Amino acid sequence: MSFKPKFEITVGIAGALMRIEAAREAVEGLAITPQVTAMLRETARIYSTHYSTAIEGNRLTQEQVGRVISGREHFPGRERDEREVLGYYAALERVERVAAAGFEITEKEIMTLHGLVMSRGAGKVKPTPYRDGQNVIRDSRSRRIVYMPPEAKDVPALISDLVEWIGRQEELPCPLRAGVAHYQFATIHPYYDGNGRTARLLTTLILHLGGYDLKGIYSLEEYYARELGAYYDALTIGPSHNYYEGRAESDITKWIAYFCSGMAESFENVRNRALEMSSGDVKDDSGLMRRLDPRQRRVLEHFIQSDTITSRDVAKLFGLSQRTARHLLSGWANDGFLTIIDPAKKSRKYGLSGEFHSLTRPTPSRGQA
Repeated sequence: MSFKPKFEITVGIAGALMRIEAAREAVEGLAITPQVTAMLRETARIYSTHYSTAIEGNRLTQEQVGRVISGREHFPGRERDEREVLGYYAALERVERVAAAGFEITEKEIMTLHGLVMSRGAGKVKPTPYRDGQNVIRDSRSRRIVYMPPEAKDVPALISDLVEWIGRQEELPCPLRAGVAHYQFATIHPYYDGNGRTARLLTTLILHLGGYDLKGIYSLEEYYARELGAYYDALTIGPSHNYYEGRAESDITKWIAYFCSGMAESFENVRNRALEMSSGDVKDDSGLMRRLDPRQRRVLEHFIQSDTITSRDVAKLFGLSQRTARHLLSGWANDGFLTIIDPAKKSRKYGLSGEFHSLTRPTPSRGQA
């Protein structure tokens, strides 16, 4: 493995990491109902989709993005923008499934995320191969070369090194792993198009797998898009626009500082919003929630809409095989989380066990009995 990023953990970066941890612990400790969590998670998906595609020039507003995703409305003349939105949203959903299943990050998974980004959310996709030629990034106005990525022949080895590096960095704080991966993927620029969106999805996947999912209710993309110049400036590192003339060996402390600061700000915004949503009138079920693992907490959201769950539902929710899903459901029934409603072998249905029903019931508003 030849990839060895160079950066220094400055006082500012260390401070940002402490802010991230404080916000993370605060959100994890809140008694937020599954209904509220599901609402906040969907809002975060829409935010992420809107801002990540807007960075690349998508013209749909945040409200329009929500309408496109829900299928409520189409916008004539914006068909390409709609497809971009649907593709990114589908990729975000895959990130959540992969993270929930606990899969490792592989080249194939990165290629699949890119395939979803470029598929515009239509049907099944295949992992997309890397570019087979040179890609040059130019200033949209002056047309001058802003960045010249590595040659196509070097891309497979560079991505392989990056994936191996990600898998070996268990001792490095997860936010730093995610920040380095974002920078390096964007620097390699393995595709002709969709590199920025895929880099941001890879970042989210690393954070989710590392336990920094924050219940899935944050959006780093909003931070990038708010000051787009600062985002690109932080990514622009090295003495030359050419990858082979110093860019590969450059110190990326500036980018890591920017990334960690943005992550801290985003996490703190989520903490503040979650505190507002966690009403003092809500029954404190935090003890009950703490008995559940992350997958079980996600399954609670399914029970908001349905009284039962099947192996097919679980397989779809977490990206598992139905055999694995059946094994998971059986274990949850043995642990007392679920109870068997319909024992039929091929279509067995499960419901929530008694004490967990309270976690999916609507909370009475003030003054209601």
